[in-house]
Amino acid sequence: MTENEWIPPSATLPERQDRLTPTEYSPQQSTSFETLVIHAGESLEYQPFEPATTPIYASSSFSAESPEALNAIFAGERDGFVYSRNANPTTTAFERAIAALENAQFGRAFGSGMAALHAALLATEIRPGDSILAARDLYGTTRALLTTVFASMNVRVELCAMDDLERVESVTRNARPRLILIEAISNPLLRIADVPGLASIAHAHGARLIVDSTFATPCLCRPLSWGADLVVHSATKYLAGHGDATAGVVATNDPELDAALGLTQRLVGGVLSPFESYLALRGLKTLPLRFARQSETAFALARRLEQHPRVARVLYPGRESHPDYALACRLFGHDKIGGVLSFELRDGDQDRVFDFLRRIRLIRPATTLGDVYSLALYPAMSSHRALSREQRLAAGISDGLIRLSVGLEHLDDLVRDLDQALLPSAPHG
Repeated sequence: MTENEWIPPSATLPERQDRLTPTEYSPQQSTSFETLVIHAGESLEYQPFEPATTPIYASSSFSAESPEALNAIFAGERDGFVYSRNANPTTTAFERAIAALENAQFGRAFGSGMAALHAALLATEIRPGDSILAARDLYGTTRALLTTVFASMNVRVELCAMDDLERVESVTRNARPRLILIEAISNPLLRIADVPGLASIAHAHGARLIVDSTFATPCLCRPLSWGADLVVHSATKYLAGHGDATAGVVATNDPELDAALGLTQRLVGGVLSPFESYLALRGLKTLPLRFARQSETAFALARRLEQHPRVARVLYPGRESHPDYALACRLFGHDKIGGVLSFELRDGDQDRVFDFLRRIRLIRPATTLGDVYSLALYPAMSSHRALSREQRLAAGISDGLIRLSVGLEHLDDLVRDLDQALLPSAPHG
């Protein structure tokens, strides 16, 4: 084949000098292989056809029908897309889905749950000299973010147990924090936050309330409806739900907070990619089905583990043995409260936990949660590694504590795996 066999030799570029829109371009308008290989097949007209699901818009930039239209998009005078760090159609679809599920006007997606939380904290206009009041048993990386990055900005961090509202009110009155940060269900002790009560305390003292609702999901609660100012999720967990996407989201009803979140997206660049947005949006569609099944299985496993001779205690908010059982049932209306439980091995230490992790076969020893796979995690080794042993113990996280995120496997298979992994070890030597 010669260079001119696959395109008419007489084809020339059009005479008009103004910029062509994509749909006006035809491969026959070029005599160059280099030009053709770039433009051939692009900008297909989908009308009157429409994709059944949101496509992956894997484009870093977008054009418009005219310079005037592009200028209007840049100015925010009309909807549209110009650059995927600013906004992308697939990511916007995911953000709108999250906003709808959270009863929010606005949603913003970020590259991870920690990026989303960092943006939420910045959106409150936290300044040097301000203070943050945070739950004492926060996720370890969240606590580390506060005590390193924000502490280096001369932001004071006050840690407080959130189960005593009178105590929280007293600390808030004295510390005058700019914001209060809590988890709807804490990691890994599964403590339940009284979001409506804490929202009232925060607002009475001029503070914002940020709620990390990763463990609860919109299936259990919508913190904005209870008075929270910002709700954050690590969408890596339940929302995406299949262990193949890393993402974070923030939702709010405050246009000023949303504008600040959008500014962080654009300037810091932690926006969620189109591909991750597609995976998260796909996973989101089965959230209610997955969450209900995982909650039922977790409830059943918690009940069984409570009776196991090698288990000292079980933490699951839907069981009467949990310190927040009454509050959990009042807030959520039932006792099937998520797919995560924690349990302590009797006389547990790192060696005993490691032995358990070596022996599990179906359950995977891995980080994250809310996955279709059941996963076991050792907080002292992973999620709360940044804390000293004294800090962990003060927060209630013992050396023998194991967190179990229940997947979609059959209950009987999970029971068998736990039973064999909890058998006494053979003596060494």
